[in-house]
Amino acid sequence: MSTVITRFAPSPTGFLHIGGARTALFNWLYAKRHGGRMMLRIEDTDRERSTQAAIDAIIDGMKWLGLDWDGDIIYQFSRAARHQEVAKELLASGKAYYCYASQQELDEMRELARAEKRPPRYDGRWRDRDASQAPQGVSPVVRIKAPLSGETIIEDAVQGRVVFPNKDIDDFVLLRSDGTPTYMLAVVVDDHDMGVTQIIRGDDHLTNAARQTVIYEAMGWRAPAFAHIPLIHGPDGAKLSKRHGALGVDAYRAMGYLPAALRNYLVRLGWSQGDQEFFSLEEMIAAFDLGQVHRSPARFDYAKLENMNGHYLRDANDDELLKALIDTLPYLAGGGELAQQLDATKKNQLLAALPGLKARAKTLNELIDGAAFIFAKRPLSLDEKAGQLLNADARARLAVLGPKFEALETWNAQSTETIVREAAECLGVKLGEVAQPLRAALTGRATSPGIFDVLEILGREESIARIQDQSA
Repeated sequence: MSTVITRFAPSPTGFLHIGGARTALFNWLYAKRHGGRMMLRIEDTDRERSTQAAIDAIIDGMKWLGLDWDGDIIYQFSRAARHQEVAKELLASGKAYYCYASQQELDEMRELARAEKRPPRYDGRWRDRDASQAPQGVSPVVRIKAPLSGETIIEDAVQGRVVFPNKDIDDFVLLRSDGTPTYMLAVVVDDHDMGVTQIIRGDDHLTNAARQTVIYEAMGWRAPAFAHIPLIHGPDGAKLSKRHGALGVDAYRAMGYLPAALRNYLVRLGWSQGDQEFFSLEEMIAAFDLGQVHRSPARFDYAKLENMNGHYLRDANDDELLKALIDTLPYLAGGGELAQQLDATKKNQLLAALPGLKARAKTLNELIDGAAFIFAKRPLSLDEKAGQLLNADARARLAVLGPKFEALETWNAQSTETIVREAAECLGVKLGEVAQPLRAALTGRATSPGIFDVLEILGREESIARIQDQSA
């Protein structure tokens, strides 16, 4: 049995699209599931739109998601000579031909097709003509001799049996008039030379599969197995686009999602394994099967992704979560500034705060927002609700707390809680009437992690100083 080889083949014309990320994940899982290999090919033949920045973004996004690949990255453009070689083989065997149709003739064909309300297609006028009839000064393209009758059948692992009447497949171009290969030819040659056994890609490529099969058959090559997965739609059922929100993997990192959570969400987007919602990587690999990929488009649900991310935050080991947070800071809003303040003391404080912070947060951005009290500079700026809490009575109560805290021998959550409770009892008020103003004084906000945890995290000196700033 031959080794399973899949490939992810993005075009470097922009970021790593969230749909592309899911395609990469499915290819990666399938290869891992079958003990095979996944290759990465950059389809950079569109020289005007392909950029190094986009290539870097794709590679960075793949690495962030934890999706590695086997062997060196293959750049399609660098293989143009090989693509041309195959086109020449097809010419030599009579399975392709030079076409000298002018742009005007092609435009006329399209207009006629439009008038007759049929799909535009090349009419094959140079299919059997001798090159001696070629007009002067016209650089020809090379076209495949597509079959004129019968059917091209694609046995698709997701879409099932798909039949294409050959009359609907025209003699498409293999080499442009300047000798550069088309996408259709390059993909087939590259997949063959790379030994790809299973193609997993979006169902917008399904019609391409029929055309590519024509090339495989003309060359006498065995075509890979196909699996065309439905595209991702927005919540409204329309194809996912900018108006639905973030499209690139980089944007999801900047919004504070964990790669493990995004992987889990993407694998469940159009694939199911019973009622199981959460998968470790090992479980994903063991369970993934193309037969369980749905035929209908999956709808992207941001609320569901957020909830899943919250689950991963709560479930994360604190040390690992701190590392993930620090690694992500450069990509988060205001994260660069925080990174500069993150000395050993701040790291320890942040680590200590994580159990309380992650219980309330759904993203790393929310986690950072909850940790703002650690980085706040005195005197603290108060939000509106915190300002309302710190009225004259509240400030007077804080003034009572200061000396009691100064006298504490041991500073921790338990000892400070005892002081606050005793102060509330002494003052004849409810615990909240002391604890809430205390929270406002220590964090500048009306909400935070547990107030006694905050006291322990900030430490004696900083806590007392902040209380004194807001005392009457």
